[in-house]
Amino acid sequence: MSVKIGIILGSTRPGRVGEAVAKWVYEIASQRKDADFELVDLADYDLPHLDEPVPPSMGHYVHDHTKAWASTIAEFDGFLFVTPEYNHSTSGALKNAIDFLYAEWNNKAAGFVSYGSVGGTRAVEHLRLIMSELQVATVRAQVALSLFTDFENFSTFRPGEHQVLALQTTLDQLISWTRALRSVRESHQAAA
Repeated sequence: MSVKIGIILGSTRPGRVGEAVAKWVYEIASQRKDADFELVDLADYDLPHLDEPVPPSMGHYVHDHTKAWASTIAEFDGFLFVTPEYNHSTSGALKNAIDFLYAEWNNKAAGFVSYGSVGGTRAVEHLRLIMSELQVATVRAQVALSLFTDFENFSTFRPGEHQVLALQTTLDQLISWTRALRSVRESHQAAA
């Protein structure tokens, strides 16, 4: 049984370079036979600032936009986040989307593809902390794309060849961890 991994585009900014990055990730990932991939663009969900009246850990969502987002995230076994780095962290849109949910993230795996002036690595470090609180295991490998070397004029995406290897390594680890955590989710479901 194949695992399903969501490639989450974590920027909603007009003119974002993240869209080209996410499409590149999807094109490479889709060639693999060991998992199924789907591109999830936060811009398609139009989530407002977190507006649920109770904490997401209680699992009681009242708004249709939250229920639609929860339904999407629940169907994935793992995630590959494509994140910009804004002010030494991830985008507000991605953090907000993550904060809407709880159980839908639990006992799954995540990997990261980041971009920024220093490869977006500080955004990933923040996301690792956030993911651990949501019971998401993060893989060590990651893709760090530099605006100086992987983009022409800071806007046209032209990744170096070494980035393909970095992405394949990230995907190898992510798929392995995603498969392993499936048994954890199944044991929790059986106990419920």
